[in-house]
Amino acid sequence: MPLINLPDFAGDLLAEFTGRRTERVDTPIIQPAEPFLDMAGEDLRRRIFMTESETGASLCLRPEFTIPVCLRHIETATGTPKRYSYLGEIFRQRREGGHEFYQAGIEDLGDRDTASADARAIGDAIAILSRVVPGKALSVTLGDQAVFEAVVQALGLPSGWQKRLIHAFGNMMQLEAMLARLASPQPVTGLDPHVLDYLNRGDEQGLVTHIDSTMQATGYSTNASRSPQEIARRLREKLVLSETHLDDAAFGVLEEFLSLSVPLADASAALAGFADAAGLELKTALKGFDTRVAALADAGVDTSIIDYRAAFGRPLDYYTGLVFEVTVEGSTAVLAGGGRFDRLMTLLGAKDHIPAVGFALWLDRIETARAA
Repeated sequence: MPLINLPDFAGDLLAEFTGRRTERVDTPIIQPAEPFLDMAGEDLRRRIFMTESETGASLCLRPEFTIPVCLRHIETATGTPKRYSYLGEIFRQRREGGHEFYQAGIEDLGDRDTASADARAIGDAIAILSRVVPGKALSVTLGDQAVFEAVVQALGLPSGWQKRLIHAFGNMMQLEAMLARLASPQPVTGLDPHVLDYLNRGDEQGLVTHIDSTMQATGYSTNASRSPQEIARRLREKLVLSETHLDDAAFGVLEEFLSLSVPLADASAALAGFADAAGLELKTALKGFDTRVAALADAGVDTSIIDYRAAFGRPLDYYTGLVFEVTVEGSTAVLAGGGRFDRLMTLLGAKDHIPAVGFALWLDRIETARAA
């Protein structure tokens, strides 16, 4: 389908994609909604334009390209490594700007040398923006979800709290609210006394039997989406989460980590110093971080324009490691953003683990930056 109203620099983008040996792909504008609702994250979910098929299946207007490109790769059974590029319209509700706009980008699938692939993604984003926004000084903010996950795990929090904190990574307001709850736990209220008694005694089988009999008596079991065992597990997890208290020392460690914000050249030393002072075992995560920094230097990327922020994330749930955004220096408008999403391909149905990294370019914001 021919693209209309494209910005005048679209040809430069396509030339860059060709020069970087990517395969140009397009995907249908109407997409199955389930993958986005399950994996894209709360921020994107509430911006999606939903519709239905004549059979009642949930559909949506394409809100981004990463999931459709990955689904297409799986459906066509194409081997890896594979580099895809795209340029097309996406549709999502926004506070500023139109709800229908163009996005372009590159998805890099299957490269087992993840550090080099990460460096290539950042380098490509910077180089392409340098061509289409000439004469503008660029600034890159880099985060690493894998390092954050390692810190949370090293603190020994229950798995439920680890999942909640990791899910909130990048949303500082939500993260601070969770930390406040950990510092001052609130008791669970409104539970049936019998349920609470089973939970307090640790009688899981008794709790499952009680829930099952209650569901049978009320007729709820015929329409229930969860089994008595799953309901019991969730209730037990809820009680554990409500009783978990993060002591002052651990709270201070998390706050200190989230406050780290340094030039990338100083990030490895800052993270190592933090881990030593806090007594946390982060060697695996920090080795991955250091390897990426070295790969950026080897790829000739100007690391002087890159800052590392420990609390920085992006509002998409499928990221697993590197996350980054590129702006014009002094501006808050994100021109390019991306990261690593190593679990996404498997979740979408790929039979084998496929490491993946990519980035998107916001063409309307680039056009504004060019005009400025």
